[in-house]
Amino acid sequence: MIGNAHLDPVWLWPWQEGYQEARATFWSVIHRMEEYPDFVFTCDQVVLLSWVEESDPELFARIRERVAEGRWQMVGGWWVEPDCNMPMGESFVRQGLYGQRYLREKLGVTATVGMNVDPFGHNAMLPQILRGQGMDSYCFLRPGPHETSLRGTAFWWEAPDGSRVLGYRIPFEYGSSAGEVSGQTEKAIGQLDPDLTDVMVFYGVGNHGGGPTKANIESIYRYDRMGTFGRMIMSSPRQYVDTLTERLGEEGLAALPVWRDDLQHHAPGCYSAHSGIKAWQRRAQAAALSAERWAAVVAVGAGVDYPREDLGRAWKQVLFNQFHDVLPGSAIETAYDDARDQLGEAVAIAKRAITRAHNVIASRVDIPLEEGSQPVLVFNPHPWPVRADVELQYGVQPTGVHVVDGDGATTPSQRTQSVATMSDKGRGATVFRAEVPALGYRLYRLRGGAAPAGAPWSGAAPSPLSASETVLENDVLRMEIDPVTGWLRSLLDKRTGADLVAGARGEHTQVCEDPTDTWGHRVVSYAWPGEAMRTVRVVLREAGPLRARLLVEREWGRSTLVEEFLLDHDADAVEVRVRLDWREQAHLLKLRFPTALTDARATYEIPFGAIERPVDGAEEPAQTWVDLTGRAAAGRKRVPAGLAVVNTAKHGFDVLPGGDGRAGDGGAGTAGGPDAPSIGMTAVRSPVYSWHDPRLLDPEGVYTYQDQGVQQFRYLLVPHGGDWREADLMRRSAELGSPVRAMLESFHDGSLPDRLSFASDGGGQVVVTAVKGSEDDGAAGPDLVVRAVEMSGRPARARIELPLVGRVLEADFGASQIRTFRVPADPASAVTEVDLVEWPLAAPAGVSAEPLGAGPLVLGRAAVGQAGDRGASDAVEPAEQMSPHREGLPTDG
Repeated sequence: MIGNAHLDPVWLWPWQEGYQEARATFWSVIHRMEEYPDFVFTCDQVVLLSWVEESDPELFARIRERVAEGRWQMVGGWWVEPDCNMPMGESFVRQGLYGQRYLREKLGVTATVGMNVDPFGHNAMLPQILRGQGMDSYCFLRPGPHETSLRGTAFWWEAPDGSRVLGYRIPFEYGSSAGEVSGQTEKAIGQLDPDLTDVMVFYGVGNHGGGPTKANIESIYRYDRMGTFGRMIMSSPRQYVDTLTERLGEEGLAALPVWRDDLQHHAPGCYSAHSGIKAWQRRAQAAALSAERWAAVVAVGAGVDYPREDLGRAWKQVLFNQFHDVLPGSAIETAYDDARDQLGEAVAIAKRAITRAHNVIASRVDIPLEEGSQPVLVFNPHPWPVRADVELQYGVQPTGVHVVDGDGATTPSQRTQSVATMSDKGRGATVFRAEVPALGYRLYRLRGGAAPAGAPWSGAAPSPLSASETVLENDVLRMEIDPVTGWLRSLLDKRTGADLVAGARGEHTQVCEDPTDTWGHRVVSYAWPGEAMRTVRVVLREAGPLRARLLVEREWGRSTLVEEFLLDHDADAVEVRVRLDWREQAHLLKLRFPTALTDARATYEIPFGAIERPVDGAEEPAQTWVDLTGRAAAGRKRVPAGLAVVNTAKHGFDVLPGGDGRAGDGGAGTAGGPDAPSIGMTAVRSPVYSWHDPRLLDPEGVYTYQDQGVQQFRYLLVPHGGDWREADLMRRSAELGSPVRAMLESFHDGSLPDRLSFASDGGGQVVVTAVKGSEDDGAAGPDLVVRAVEMSGRPARARIELPLVGRVLEADFGASQIRTFRVPADPASAVTEVDLVEWPLAAPAGVSAEPLGAGPLVLGRAAVGQAGDRGASDAVEPAEQMSPHREGLPTDG
């Protein structure tokens, strides 16, 4: 009998109410322990303990005593019970990093049993993450027996790398009523695997907290004496797992079934409910990761204090809002006001850390004076080289600008629309191509006027890019828009000769009524027939040497959809920028991507990896991309080909068979022919907030509907050959969601060159996902912590160069393996491998660490004197001299 108090800190109430309820519930537990000497309580969600610690020190001291006694059992080890599909892999690492470290520091224990009872699905990489955080088992509730082919109560759950935890699906429910426990126990036993003989029955009032009651406990004593349900022991998940392991023995444990997959599905509408929280979370996670990287660079390289406390506060706001009733969109409306504010705080903290670090670095770069130019430093937050278009606003240049690199070589650029609509003739905007080293920076300069005649990109040599009102083309891709439908009638990959969409049938936009509740309970598919939005405008907005930009506007009812297609002169993917003004209630919009592929396989990104799923139209969760790979026509042949959709803000997808395919119970598909599947992205749903089936809506009632108004996001269409791995989708999605940052700078002396890299993973199948300061200081401040993941599902040897500390690491990675290394700033100290809580591994695998270059980078001090004896306040004076009189400049600017 597992006494617990499932407490949603946010759901049908705001977090402030959850804060109070945690204190009330925990006092109730302490009182029950005083009354019943054998009562054992099981607790997860570390955030609740942190709230009690800061608000009620007496209660926290009593909890600490009961933990030491062994009657208050800590499980889970995570900051909250998060949604387990939508957070990125690094977020699951941080759940345990902050959760387990808090438990060790404050209570002297760590969780060894994972517990996340209420989420609506669990991604396949979790066993490896749990193992890396010191947990060997996992208790959960959903999916239930009716929602999956998984049978039985206990089983081995195996991650793609081979890591295993003992899974336990809680029979019936995680909580009970306040009265006797007979109903709870009967229903739990009714779902018990008869070969198991023992069952964990979870009891205690939950959701809004409360915990075990006197009536609960008294009834356990009574039924145990009567023998009604056999022996009834007040216990904990740890004791149950240990007892089960001992009883089954090696042979019995080996006979348990093995599950090698996600644990899905429950409430698929949560993959798309409330677009805002999904977008805010993506932004905040990316900002926190970037802030860690740059803060670590200047802490290790320049001796600047590492803002560990600030970054921890930012991450905890991110983690809290991954709670399984916040991120899935199932909380009340006001909860999202708080979520927006809390995630805004996280982003603000991250931006301050990033800005400080960039200025520390910039002040040390040698930037000689050049009259009439404006220095620009471009910073790349990713541990691999990035080629990106940088959009930059500038002033005091009435004749426009062209862009050169640190050597004075012209780089592709073109004028673009300014974000300010003013009569200031000197104000403008440019977009230019930047090629920036891995986790590093590069210097560029804006020079006034057009590029000199004869210089590259001066207009003398034609660009490989051509554009019209319907066609955008370069040497790699050719895309053609149908002006009537507003969608692609052709997407030709010149590398393979395959046209990914030629002849594909079906509309790009599908609007339909959505009668499902907020969660999408009992939904299998949202791939329903719907009406297409009407195309009202097609406009070629840009047709320069660097990029072309084609706008398509649609409308339906009171809603509008604007998609801008961008193709670069050398791009192998099409970027689409979306602005959706949604004014429909109880409707959904699918953006569908019909293809001309046959024999297709569907692959979805999950945290730290990818998984193949059936092509059956079912609504599925994905991180940032979904891929469809098969064969496509290339002249008279059919060749291996694929199309991936990468996005910045959406998580709900389907891959639908052709026009004769059935989408679960959702009806016939509408895209493509019998052998031509399509990818569907649920762009928006607008159910009533926190509406739970079977409650029926009153036709005369007054309700608030989700996702009313404007939202913006971006996606990429990425054609490739016969393997999604060759498209490097993980890196593309990271660059799309966390772009490079351009920073206007002044002229000054410095010790750093015009371009520099601090860390690089080499761009192979092993991706560095985290570069951060250690949670514990080394001998000379924070050490560098580097985490890398094998992303292709195939073994590899990785070479990770760390110029920041003058080291290069070489290590073997198994398929889908996560490894974390602690690298001291002192080159004389050994590199160690650590777990996901940053504690040393008991038996680390081999990793070689050799010197790189001349040793660790020393960023030095900022230059005191300015180049050419110029003061920093005169930084833009050369440009100002070119435009001494600026007509029409407002005086209130």
